Amino acid sequence: MKKIKVSALELATICKNADAADAIARAVEGAQAIDNLGYERMWLAEHHNMPHIASSATSVLIGHIAGKTTRLRVGSGGIMLPNHTPLVIAEQFGTLESIYPNRIDLGLGRAPGTDQLTAMALRRNNMQTSFYFKDDILELQRYFDANNVHAKVRAFPGEGQHVPIYILGSSTDSAYLAAELGLPYAFAAHFAPAMLAQASEIYQANFKPSKVLAAPYFIVCVNIVAAETMDEAGLEANSLFNLFAGIITNVRKPLSPPTPQPVYAGIPEIENAVHSMTACTFIGTEDTIRTEVLEFAEKYKADEIMTTNYIFDNNKRLLSFKIIAKALLNS
Repeated sequence: MKKIKVSALELATICKNADAADAIARAVEGAQAIDNLGYERMWLAEHHNMPHIASSATSVLIGHIAGKTTRLRVGSGGIMLPNHTPLVIAEQFGTLESIYPNRIDLGLGRAPGTDQLTAMALRRNNMQTSFYFKDDILELQRYFDANNVHAKVRAFPGEGQHVPIYILGSSTDSAYLAAELGLPYAFAAHFAPAMLAQASEIYQANFKPSKVLAAPYFIVCVNIVAAETMDEAGLEANSLFNLFAGIITNVRKPLSPPTPQPVYAGIPEIENAVHSMTACTFIGTEDTIRTEVLEFAEKYKADEIMTTNYIFDNNKRLLSFKIIAKALLNS
């Protein structure tokens, strides 16, 4: 098995009896922990109109976490590009790169990161922007290009800076686009695993080398709940499953302590839906995580595994990051 990189996806999820400030502080503490453990990067996800998520101002939070860490790459997983103009994103990430050189990533997605009504509020009724995702990426690349000096519109800061762009997706469309543009590709298997196999095959088979990437680079985001015993890991995972049940039933709640069994136990419709959404979830001890995740990475030709962490207790959350590092980075 080849050596893989390990990273983390952070949504600054608000816990029960806590607020956004607490969630951001918790995200910083997690970033500092994985920085010391040798993780490659932490990405922040853009979501809007979600009361228990504190990562809506993604660029601001990236800067905050980058300022509190030393080595870790920090970026977006992702910026939902149709919500923004490419020039503004080039300026924001050019600014971040100026402050934290060689540590900033720009992951881009085409979904709104919210519901349609909120998308309209973000896009000011211009609901066709997602159809221009490829064009917007190319425009963004031009703003970063050092050869853009003669253009009438330029990004300051941004021009001439190396901000790596990643395509994010949960479908085959994004796989084709990442392959066509010769860009690294990150797949959201942590909540939409259904097309993972197809997307991996399409990306690998159709990849065209570019000036930024000679060969495919594939990141897969999954859920990992690691603990010192199988029983403890299984219990802590119920916080994750209950959170997904809230998404499915549209009864959203803060991240809460684990219940002895999932709150939807005995309701087949919800059980099946949660199982489908969380099919790429790994639960267990160091040995279990090592075996199962490395086999998974080899099967889907993943160069990097990105993990979520929905463990309620912060000490157990940090311990999970440590166990994952021992399992995957020290193997």
